[in-house]
Amino acid sequence: MDVTVEPGGKFVAGGTTLVDLMKLNVETPKSLVDINQLPLAQIEATPEGGLKIGALVRNSDLGFNSEVKERYAVLSEALLSGASPQLRNMATTGGNLLQRTRCYYFRDTAYACNKRQPGSGCSAIDGFNRIHAIVGGSEHCVATHPSDMAVAMMALEATVQTRGGSKGERSIALDEFYLLPGTTPDKENVLEPGELITHVTLPKLAEGTKSYYIKLRDRAQYEFALSSAAVVVNVSGGKIRRVRIAFGGIGTRPWRSREAEQELEGKTAEEKNFRAASEAALRGAKPLRDNAFKVELAKRALVRALTVATQTA
Repeated sequence: MDVTVEPGGKFVAGGTTLVDLMKLNVETPKSLVDINQLPLAQIEATPEGGLKIGALVRNSDLGFNSEVKERYAVLSEALLSGASPQLRNMATTGGNLLQRTRCYYFRDTAYACNKRQPGSGCSAIDGFNRIHAIVGGSEHCVATHPSDMAVAMMALEATVQTRGGSKGERSIALDEFYLLPGTTPDKENVLEPGELITHVTLPKLAEGTKSYYIKLRDRAQYEFALSSAAVVVNVSGGKIRRVRIAFGGIGTRPWRSREAEQELEGKTAEEKNFRAASEAALRGAKPLRDNAFKVELAKRALVRALTVATQTA
């Protein structure tokens, strides 16, 4: 399978993000390479007992897949909480990972945006920043990552397989795939020009592992998260033996909280410990003028997600 794109070109599959941004003149690729005919639309078991998901698997197919619903419930819940049925029928796994922010200043070329035009400034910092990040931001960018799916995959410790660029084929832990904005918010991930996501691999989960995704938003349908939480937890003998936690809606990338994980492992599965974990997770938050409410919202999301997941464990 060989596929290339010229400098300044873009791969396109579902187009639910790219075409939208092209209409706004935010994305202006020199050319488009349609990759829909590549053999990357399968969901398969791995030899180790995990799951291999092709980059062209549609969100609706992945969300309703019986193996995903049974073994990786957090992923199914995240996918089915996003967008609309029509968009999920088009959006792909690879494209979902590469979604660009919904920051209104990024999407409106009349405003300065370092993510869209490096060095121009960040209109959100002094503007209306209710939907923006409270963790992971910098003086150059406070835009949030919009994906629900990526938050669940972060908690599942997914691995991204790619091909192309100068490095041939490589495997990238999802936690290492996304970049913080720092001084270069236009660089959102570690992909090189011409590098294509081919698959995402989920590891086999230990027997008895449970998971849950909660999404808090302004309305029940077709809305992006103000805060979301994905938890993957294994409880044995009343104690949390292993837990992975990720947040959406509050970070400049899908936000894994090792602080909350460390707070919980070895502890009993009860509310006081869940609250302590939520405090640890948000201790470093830096809210802006209009979004301080996200600190408490994220804490409550995590407590609720842990409560539901451990009740079914």
